[in-house]
Amino acid sequence: MHTIAQRLEGVRERIRTAEQRHGRAAGSVALLAVSKTQPESAIREAAAAGQNAFGENYVQEGCAKFDALEGLGLQWHFIGPLQSNKTRAVAERFHCIHTIERLKIARRLSEQRPAELPPLECCIEVNIDAASNKSGVTPEHAAELAHAVAGLPRLRLRGLMAIPEPADGWDAQRRPFARLRTLFEDLRHQGLGLDMLSMGMSADLEAAVAEGATMVRVGTAIFGPRPY
Repeated sequence: MHTIAQRLEGVRERIRTAEQRHGRAAGSVALLAVSKTQPESAIREAAAAGQNAFGENYVQEGCAKFDALEGLGLQWHFIGPLQSNKTRAVAERFHCIHTIERLKIARRLSEQRPAELPPLECCIEVNIDAASNKSGVTPEHAAELAHAVAGLPRLRLRGLMAIPEPADGWDAQRRPFARLRTLFEDLRHQGLGLDMLSMGMSADLEAAVAEGATMVRVGTAIFGPRPY
């Protein structure tokens, strides 16, 4: 039975190996520990092992953990679907949101971000494989949304995020990540100063690193099966 610290080091080693294998600079891929539904004790254990950035999917749960663990100086990312009636809590409490898919939500976040805080960092979520059960803007409309979000005063657009359908096999895993990377590069060529590709999870992080991910979001491989 491995501890969280041991599993965390195993994930870090997977990232280091993938960086080296695919010609990425050492340390170019950040790790976001997905802590949704995990107890505070698990987050404390990961933090003690050097993990600083955590991802939460639910606003109320994330805010409760923010309060309970405030003294640890952790960085909180919101990575779940966001309803318009819950934008204020994200604007006030989180460092980054990965799941902007509508301009209405982005505008509310910009309006509600406190002036004393730095701009809220954000990514546009792209439904890269057009799955009917997935959130995200279509690739065809991503550029329009990205340029609009980039113009909002209290947001800082960092990049793109996607959650492709699970796929078996190396090539099948890489294809949607390659499409997201191409879209990312197109937006950079259009003058947007993007630097974050949030893609890849426990089962496919190597394929994401191969295609240019700058942040992978890993839960199960760090914390074990998720408690419900």
